Amino acid sequence: MFSGIIETVGAVREFVRGDESATMIVGTDTNFRNLEEGESIAVNGVCLTVVEFDDSAFRMDLGTETLSKTSFKNSKVGDQVNLERSLTPSSKISGHFVSGHIDQVGKLISIEEKPGEFLLKFSHPPFLTPYIMEKGSIALDGISLTIFNCKENSFNVSIIPFTWSHTNLNTRKIGDLINIECDMIGKYVYKACENLINPKKSSSV
Repeated sequence: MFSGIIETVGAVREFVRGDESATMIVGTDTNFRNLEEGESIAVNGVCLTVVEFDDSAFRMDLGTETLSKTSFKNSKVGDQVNLERSLTPSSKISGHFVSGHIDQVGKLISIEEKPGEFLLKFSHPPFLTPYIMEKGSIALDGISLTIFNCKENSFNVSIIPFTWSHTNLNTRKIGDLINIECDMIGKYVYKACENLINPKKSSSV
């Protein structure tokens, strides 16, 4: 479990693809020393398991589902990635609850720099529409953000200068894919309401 508050930005040092899987090594700074094997880390919002590490890097394995559902399908050496270690019982939750289970990727379609903020617009697959709502929470590449201007399978987010300079968003270009995790509480509420309104439909799935 994560909160969507990025701790640091790492860089992909190695990305080796297999037939249906991949291995990735991410270079880190001192914030990510003293890792443990089997520890979960959110890398661009994707919950991955540390299988090997030293003081400056860690390695993770990516399976078929991860490659098909996330932007890692397009990963390459040098990519900047957002990193967050998993929550502990004493952690301060400044964002919202993020599971690290990506729903699907979206695409960056515009960037507008304005006084005190950057306005970014993303497209998303139509099936995510019920979970993307005005003033709702969303995790984009693991960053906890608030949505607005939802229409025509797209939405906007406002990025303050601190977030812009402390995440990988400042490296993004038009057309880039971004990992989307919709608010998990909203998804559970929607599913519960769907079961109540149309129990026959939900039981047939």
